Amino acid sequence: MTSESITLQKIIGHFFTITKHRHLVRRNCFKMGLYYQGLTHDLSKYSFTEFWKGARYFQGTRSPNARERELFGYSSAWLHHKGRNRHHFEYWIDLYDEKQDGTGSGIVPAKMPDRYVAEMIADRVAASMVYKGDDYTSASSYEYYEREKPVAVHLIHPDTINKLEFFLKMLSEQGENATFKYIKEIFLTGKDRLRWEKELEERVKNERK
Repeated sequence: MTSESITLQKIIGHFFTITKHRHLVRRNCFKMGLYYQGLTHDLSKYSFTEFWKGARYFQGTRSPNARERELFGYSSAWLHHKGRNRHHFEYWIDLYDEKQDGTGSGIVPAKMPDRYVAEMIADRVAASMVYKGDDYTSASSYEYYEREKPVAVHLIHPDTINKLEFFLKMLSEQGENATFKYIKEIFLTGKDRLRWEKELEERVKNERK
């Protein structure tokens, strides 16, 4: 029996891990007024395709997708997951025969709707809480983003980057309650819409220089 074999202990461990994660995301989403998204978050993780692979590669300290990716160069569970859950920026990657700037075919990230940006924040906070345990701080999600940024930044729409970085920094500086309150009362109501439009315009200008 190898370490990648499915055992009852790993099945139970994986079940409780993803269920704890869903509970934390649900709590975060409810604080932002996203009740339906909180209730339906990550339900695909209980599907056979995702759950069985998750149990097989369960480690408890990080996503089992990372272990599957180490072994095979990709994670079939993740490919299944990201295509069914709109709070992941990878869901919003599209393919065009011709880029909008006329440079030819390529991968083009689409702009994420605000409600999924908010759910993404809730998801990242919950994942950091689960995997870091007692070592979790309000800066954990931002620190993880900084590690993935060199690769991920090319796959995320500039508007989504602006919002993601803003809220992760707010989390690290002001904590979860203040951030979720801002998202619920300001961001999701559109009260700061002009701010994001201006910042997107500035980012696009800077990238073209």
